[in-house]
Amino acid sequence: MIKLKSLICTCICTSALLAISFTIKAQKKFSIEKGEINFASRAQLELIKASSDKVQGLIDPATHQFAFTVEVRSFRGFNSELQREHFNEKYLESEKYPRARFSGKIIEHIDFTPGNTFEVRAKGDLEIHGQKQTRIIKSKVVVNDGQLLIESLFTVPLADHNISIPSIVSQKIATEIEVDFKATMKLQ
Repeated sequence: MIKLKSLICTCICTSALLAISFTIKAQKKFSIEKGEINFASRAQLELIKASSDKVQGLIDPATHQFAFTVEVRSFRGFNSELQREHFNEKYLESEKYPRARFSGKIIEHIDFTPGNTFEVRAKGDLEIHGQKQTRIIKSKVVVNDGQLLIESLFTVPLADHNISIPSIVSQKIATEIEVDFKATMKLQ
């Protein structure tokens, strides 16, 4: 009888420890260790490029939910300091709208076992210039040991985010901006 009680107690304790360890593992999220967003405006008369490595983001492997953000003022590059100033003050109004965000859920199932590569669609709200647009953005995800490598290339129509271009510079600024996103995410 004592052995039976001891066996039952051991089973209950083992089950509790397993449940706790699964809960702890499920609470772990991938966060950006290193990331970069590049954009390019390929207009008729001018090419404008800028980038930022001040990207923050999380992916919850248990729910496939994600959230990424970048400080608008952190973009560097441009063809001149005046272009950067106009980007922040006239077009993106970064004092009023300091961050760009993309958050939502990965549509496809991802097996987070190392060595897997997936083409996925991320569906969520892309918020730029205070305007949210629901978007589906395709990405490549490579799963390594405790890391995710993410690459995505997509376009952003300025009109979708209430960003207007004065006609005087309409041949120098594209109406759709190419965005290239790369990140290395680490399991925390």
